[in-house]
Amino acid sequence: MELKEIKELIKLVSEAEVSEVEVEKGDFKIAIKKVEEKTTIVQAPAVQAAPVQVTIPAAPAAPAAPVAPAAPSTSSNLITIKSPMIGTFYKSSSPDKPAFVNIGDEIKPGSVLCIVEAMKLFNEIESEVSGKIVKILVENASPVEYDQPLFLVEPM
Repeated sequence: MELKEIKELIKLVSEAEVSEVEVEKGDFKIAIKKVEEKTTIVQAPAVQAAPVQVTIPAAPAAPAAPVAPAAPSTSSNLITIKSPMIGTFYKSSSPDKPAFVNIGDEIKPGSVLCIVEAMKLFNEIESEVSGKIVKILVENASPVEYDQPLFLVEPM
C-alpha cells in the first residue's frame, strides 16, 4: 500500500466521522482508529509478529454548512441537542417531504426535529426544550455518533 493511499484513508476517517477503518490487501493489513484528538494507525503485514504503531494528530472534522446563515449574538446561552444513538441523520421523513425543522423555526418539547435510522429502524428525535433553531450541525443523510451535537437552540 502506498503512502498516498494511507493518507487518503486517514482523510476519509477524519471527514466521514467514522471511528474505525480496516483494509487488507494481500499480506498487508492496516487499521485506522479515531480516538478523540488523534488518529492511530496500526499496520503490519500478516506474516509479521509485532505490529508497527504510528500516532498522528487527526485533521479537524469539517463542520456541516448551515442551511441559512444565522449567528446568535451570544453563543454561551445556546442549548445543544445531541444524538441519542448511532445511525444516519435525516432532516425529513422522506426525500420528497419538507424538513421537520429549519433554521429560525420555533420548537417546543415533543416537536419532531429529525430522524435517526439505526439498523433499519427510523427513530424520531423529539425536542426536550423550547426555543428557536439557530444552527443545524449535521448534513442530511450523514452518519452520526452517539452524543454527537445535531442542533443549536436558543432557549425561549
